Amino acid sequence: MTNRRRIPVVAAAVAAALATAGALMGPTPTAAQEAGGIPELGVNVTVFDPSMPVDQIQATLDATHAVQVDNEMGIARYAYLFKPGTYGTAENPLQIKVGYYTEIAGLGASPADVVINGKVETYNRCLAPDNCVALVNFWRTLSNLSINVNAAGQDGCRQTANFWAVSQAASMRRVAMSGNTLSLMDYCTAGPQFASGGFIADSNLPTVLNGSQQQWLTRDSQIAGWTNGVWNQVFTGVVGAPDDAGFPSPPYTTLDTTPVSREKPYLFVDDGGDLNVRVPAARTDTRGPTWAGGVTPGRTLPIGAFFVATPSDSVQTINSQLARGRHLLLTPGVYDIAQSINVRRANAVVLGLGHATLTAVNGSTPLVVADVPGVVVAGVTVDAGPVESPVLLRVGSQHGGSRGSAQNPTTLSDVYFRVGGPHTGSTDVALEVDSDHVLIDHTWVWRADHGVEGLTDTERWSTNLGRNGVVVNGDHVTANGLFVEHFQQYNTAWNGDDGTTILYQNELPYDPPTQADWMNGAVEGWAGYKVGDAVQTHTLFGGGVYVFNRNDPSIHTENGFEVPDTPGVRLHHIMTVNLSAGTVDHVVNGVGDAADTTRVGSPVYVLDYPAP
Repeated sequence: MTNRRRIPVVAAAVAAALATAGALMGPTPTAAQEAGGIPELGVNVTVFDPSMPVDQIQATLDATHAVQVDNEMGIARYAYLFKPGTYGTAENPLQIKVGYYTEIAGLGASPADVVINGKVETYNRCLAPDNCVALVNFWRTLSNLSINVNAAGQDGCRQTANFWAVSQAASMRRVAMSGNTLSLMDYCTAGPQFASGGFIADSNLPTVLNGSQQQWLTRDSQIAGWTNGVWNQVFTGVVGAPDDAGFPSPPYTTLDTTPVSREKPYLFVDDGGDLNVRVPAARTDTRGPTWAGGVTPGRTLPIGAFFVATPSDSVQTINSQLARGRHLLLTPGVYDIAQSINVRRANAVVLGLGHATLTAVNGSTPLVVADVPGVVVAGVTVDAGPVESPVLLRVGSQHGGSRGSAQNPTTLSDVYFRVGGPHTGSTDVALEVDSDHVLIDHTWVWRADHGVEGLTDTERWSTNLGRNGVVVNGDHVTANGLFVEHFQQYNTAWNGDDGTTILYQNELPYDPPTQADWMNGAVEGWAGYKVGDAVQTHTLFGGGVYVFNRNDPSIHTENGFEVPDTPGVRLHHIMTVNLSAGTVDHVVNGVGDAADTTRVGSPVYVLDYPAP
């Protein structure tokens, strides 16, 4: 049910639509961006002012959506930023549709400072007239604004909710919504269809219709209610979250507070009209939105403290600016990285706009963070290139270094990884964490199961190489929202002590040609989540491993999860599920029935391991 289709991008159509978008944008990007104390932020960043006509703003956004709605594997990247004020009216609402690689964000100090009277939505994508789904609605961002839902002018079905039908690598942060239901699926386009997301944090929302969402993490927010669940719905620090006593019916996992959290940095315009970056502080045992009682705790950096990079800037220039003490703002685009961007200073900030993408060239490691505390990397996608890289992002030293800081953890927020998809790519490991006290706050680590590389499934297995998605060697590492898919050995290998994961979602690789290609020594297959044999303490809340061996449906995987039998290692609310082919024989360490083709779409749950 979650298999993806290969979607070619029609270059001529994209170019034509881009030309149309440019004609509708009015002032040149430089003029628009420099007005009001906002510096140049790249040609694909547009800053809106509430004095602009709603119809002009609507036309600009509609033109970009027309380009991006099918541009899954394209290189265009966009950020649309709204200065404080109100956009749209009751009679003429602003109704925004968000496509691939598009960021919609307010520039207020609080979400209340930017108000959209209208909607901000993502619908099912029609891959064919009879195949409209949200399963590939990846790579889009919504943050730091309020939405007064207004469906004026939409048809009867569209008037029933604000639709945010997304899947992996799509985040909603610092959003206040009122006036209607938020639906995480689109039941209007070709009826209810599947979605496979997603992530909400630091938001205040009306009743949420989960619908067909297979898994979801909601963190440190407030909701009026939550309806239904499919396989794995996790709530941590959420006011109004449902009780989880009935697990797995419904399949809710609820933590009253979040053990470790840090909100993603955000841009805002101050009272003098100058642009700044707010860097929220790390916190423990959190609950509800950070802005409910005032300003989000943290520090403010003026935009002048950042080197504002574009894809034409060399790595040497970027590293020189970092070495001089500046932070890094990556404007939208694709950056070819032939040698590592090195972040060596404590408390440095690397912030990407519009899904800025770093692509490895000649086997490089695009981003390396030193063994220092408090670094924040956010809003960045890292792609493998055709020459195999040892790792795409490394935090810390392979040979050990500082012990990190529990009060000021290095943090990765909305950092995504791809191996294959838009082009061939290979890496030994995608994300390697060697430092202690690191916080991962929402990531999707994806070895592509489809793309435009022109490969068959068998060719993909031997061309787009990826041994492990995530390897954690540091101690006291926390992951809030860990999505890892399709790697060729352990998708996640956790070797550090005192680790915590809150929501783990994994699909095993679709493309092993035969059982012989999917063997861990004498063991059939590799677990989707492996805790190292020497680990003494580890906790997982809400985890799922899915199987779809489409190349050879007879393939077996012995366990979805594999952990040491140690009292300090505990898994809470875990499951395996068969998507239509292959078999996972057990959920964890020989416990749990087989997820095979006799129970397609019906999970096998283990409430606790070891059993209490």
